[in-house]
Amino acid sequence: MSANGTDASGVSGVSGGDARARARTEAARRVRPGQRFSVLPVPDTVEVLELDVPVGALTALRARPADRALGTALLVPGFTGSKEDFLPLLPLLADRGFDAWAFSQRGQGDSAAPAGEESYTLDAFSGDVIHVASLLADLTGRRHAHLVGHSFGGTVARAAAISGGREAFADLTMLCSGPHGWPGRKAAEEARLRGAGKRTDLWTLDRPEAARTARRAPEQLSPAERFLRERSLRTSVDNLLGAIGVLADPSDSTPLLAATGLPVLVAHGRHDDAWPQEWQRTMAERLGARHEIIADSGHLPNQENPVATADLLSDFWSHTR
Repeated sequence: MSANGTDASGVSGVSGGDARARARTEAARRVRPGQRFSVLPVPDTVEVLELDVPVGALTALRARPADRALGTALLVPGFTGSKEDFLPLLPLLADRGFDAWAFSQRGQGDSAAPAGEESYTLDAFSGDVIHVASLLADLTGRRHAHLVGHSFGGTVARAAAISGGREAFADLTMLCSGPHGWPGRKAAEEARLRGAGKRTDLWTLDRPEAARTARRAPEQLSPAERFLRERSLRTSVDNLLGAIGVLADPSDSTPLLAATGLPVLVAHGRHDDAWPQEWQRTMAERLGARHEIIADSGHLPNQENPVATADLLSDFWSHTR
């Protein structure tokens, strides 16, 4: 404390420890118990939460390690997805010592869904990641989250990493995600959504027979199909159209990501066909990043081979802490 009553941070009469304690108390008020979404079972070791950030309440899942955490992992889902995409993976990451979080992006499932396509730009999506990372840092006292983005979530996480850099993140994992989009990508889905006047959802459009069954006898659907239907019905069409615009953008921000100096892991399933694997490999080379192929999986290694995915992430993080 200096003679004028300020500490090294320039805050009058407040120690760094007091400021951190106040930030943690405020963060704890912004993280609330939530409700399970739909019918998918949630393990007892996974908490369902709501995160109060500027866009509104974003729903989240958290799996804590038994002992002191090695770090915070923040996972971002992809197009048409939600936090539940990481349910098989989160407890495995906790078993390996990480405080593992996943959240549903704005407009996904039961998260806040502002109206209008203008609410679903890449800046808006990635800004939410920055806000969530900051909230978790205040809550846990651990800065520099291990950031993971799956597919479209990788595009969002990449933009967040460029914006937040080493101040916010320890590293970035691009999981089944490439360096840029391409014109016309998902144009058929966009046309169908707009053709229906935004009054439909992709599950109903893709599965007309199942949709008729769901209206007539919803109990005949499997729990997994019931979940997919409810998630699709609750997902904002503006979210989908905004995400399609991002996925069709050919702008390549690889040089900007490289300039952050963040360690990067590029990983995908051996049979991933949603993003050209050659693009992913070349992106890793340009970044000087680690490139790994996850066996026995396609575009969803977090669900199709979660043990191998957890092992890979844990190994990568052990070299970046």
